[in-house]
Amino acid sequence: MNRYAALPPLPERLNRLDELSEDLWWSWNPDGRQVFRKLDYTLWRATAHNPVRMRWIVSQAKLEAAANDPAFLAVYDRALAAIDDARAGRNTWWSDRFSHLSGKSIAYFSAEFALHQSVPIYAGGLGVLAGDHCKEAGDLGVPLIGVGFMYPQGYFHQQVSADGWQEESYERLNWADAPIEPALTPDGKPCITAVPLGERTVLVAVWRVRIGRVQLFLLDTGLEENAPWDRELSARLYGGDRETRVQQEIVLGVGGVRALKALGHEPGACHLNEGHAAFVVLQRIHDLTESGSSFDEALEEIRRTTIFTTHTPVPAGHDAFPFQLVEKHLAGCWGTLGPNRERFLALGSYDNGGGMQFNMTALALRSAGKVNAVSELHGRVTREMWAPMWPGVPEPERPVAAVTNGVHVPTWIAPEMADLFARYLGSAWMEMHDTPALWEGVLAIPDQELWAVRQNLRRYLFSFVRERARNRWTVERVGTPRIVASGTLLEPEALTIGFARRFTGYKRPELIFHDPERLARILNASERPVQIVFAGKSHPADDVGKHHLQRVYKRALDPVFGGRVAFVDDYDLHVAHFMVQGCDVWLNNPRKPLEASGTSGMKAAINGVPHLSIGDGWWAEGFSGSNGWLIDGGVAGDNGDAVDAADASALYRLLEEEIVPAFYDRDAAGVPARWLTTIKQSIRSVAPRFCARRMVKEYVERMYAPALERTIEVGRQG
Repeated sequence: MNRYAALPPLPERLNRLDELSEDLWWSWNPDGRQVFRKLDYTLWRATAHNPVRMRWIVSQAKLEAAANDPAFLAVYDRALAAIDDARAGRNTWWSDRFSHLSGKSIAYFSAEFALHQSVPIYAGGLGVLAGDHCKEAGDLGVPLIGVGFMYPQGYFHQQVSADGWQEESYERLNWADAPIEPALTPDGKPCITAVPLGERTVLVAVWRVRIGRVQLFLLDTGLEENAPWDRELSARLYGGDRETRVQQEIVLGVGGVRALKALGHEPGACHLNEGHAAFVVLQRIHDLTESGSSFDEALEEIRRTTIFTTHTPVPAGHDAFPFQLVEKHLAGCWGTLGPNRERFLALGSYDNGGGMQFNMTALALRSAGKVNAVSELHGRVTREMWAPMWPGVPEPERPVAAVTNGVHVPTWIAPEMADLFARYLGSAWMEMHDTPALWEGVLAIPDQELWAVRQNLRRYLFSFVRERARNRWTVERVGTPRIVASGTLLEPEALTIGFARRFTGYKRPELIFHDPERLARILNASERPVQIVFAGKSHPADDVGKHHLQRVYKRALDPVFGGRVAFVDDYDLHVAHFMVQGCDVWLNNPRKPLEASGTSGMKAAINGVPHLSIGDGWWAEGFSGSNGWLIDGGVAGDNGDAVDAADASALYRLLEEEIVPAFYDRDAAGVPARWLTTIKQSIRSVAPRFCARRMVKEYVERMYAPALERTIEVGRQG
């Protein structure tokens, strides 16, 4: 498909520019990014780094000039050589270690994937984790295939009204501006598969996103042949009521397996990223029984080849549906599985405290041979929360392992930090960044150089904040208070705390305002000012979260804080990059133990932004005593007010006695040596241990490879 057929052809010397722009590999590879930055830097910024959109509006004169510019062509040729090498998959970690598994693949199912802001099919942490997982799998050569949804309306855009209330708007994706193409069957036709829903059949189109070595297939019900209400099933991420939700999850699981089969893919194992995808199990059992296996034989095979990752430490966060609703929409799915219908439904039967329902996590737990939580603490919480699944089994022996999340370093590292690492860790640092010994070299980086980079990254953040505010002022004509709240009064040299995540009650976004007078004194200290930048969305149905957001927004308007509190609206991947790279401290204060892992603090830490957090999620195992700060009020129990008061007091004490003094204690050259020691320890300890490279290798060694090897063994026995 040539989306640019109506445009003048590219200069012959740039005849692979479109190919490069449509493979998201460019987004985390420096030479790939440089191609589009150098082509037209103004358009690069105006399109929020979207080369597909750039192609529509870049002038022919710019293209001709680039085709005759030796400096541009050198970068362009390097990028093409690198992407060709990446796609070839030679000499990868996977090919070196697992050559005996050649030809086998793993299907990775997730309700959302955060890859780039030009593909808005994500809401938050689950999608970011899935996107980073796919990118790292590609870098390592792991034969992963992603399966998710193509949401034409994506997730909502956030506007904040003059009184601070979140307003949601949905914008239909302009397909021409996104790196998406029809997925083709082996005979070269666009892939469309049929999914039974109740007594009808819904057609599902399949789209493809290229992510270097990895392919992501996205399901879309928005075909004219479908009824209007069925077209809306895949319109929005996490939209609609419970009935819509169960139908979406049937399309993802049943439709995803059918789509892979139609595309000619036969994965040797399936990885379910959260319970949304658990109906994969139903379709796989169905296919095996159609081929002559008994229900028990099919279930054994499924368990042998299924990996399940749970992310949710709150019982209410796990999807559960009334049995009659599930049976209604599965009516057309049974086939030869029909006589075992009750046995399948029993796999999902679970009482979460509100009566027996069909629970998607219970289905996954009973059907997967390998189950993991996403941090060590979350593993303990999960084993305790689902204890009724394993009556009489002691907590340490319950079959839930832990693979702590990690972040894709090439995606999240600031270019300036990457250049610094190349100078002091070696030019090949990226290839071995999960090696702890490598990061000892961070201690040798001169303080002056590291401080200069950190200063520049903070300034980039404020330039970005002010540019967005200027756009709100000139284009949207918003009032002066909204311009103030968006951060125009922030100081580029002041200690800046970042808080960017989903606004919901358990994350306690207002904790730092517990004692406003004490906080005002901290923020407004004349010689040592502090400022806080907030960003994040609340789920459209979460009114409690919206009220938290509104109150934080009103704090940004309160003169008592002197313009040192800001709220950056419409948080997305683009905003996230500036935040995790440009703040000085990353604040995280959830109500323990409700944060399964958290990854934003990892992204910040590798960029030299130390973590200031409750000992929850990954920080429970990541805090060393010298690489950031642990908020511990010393009060536990069910009295939330008492816990909040104690934690807030501990937070203020850390700011007053440790963080602010360390940041502003400068030597004769204006360099904060004590502060930089914490930064170096943060990078040194977090980068190798909490990177996606370590995470994906763990999945391969502990889960993927054993599942695939067992499949080969069973095949030989058969």
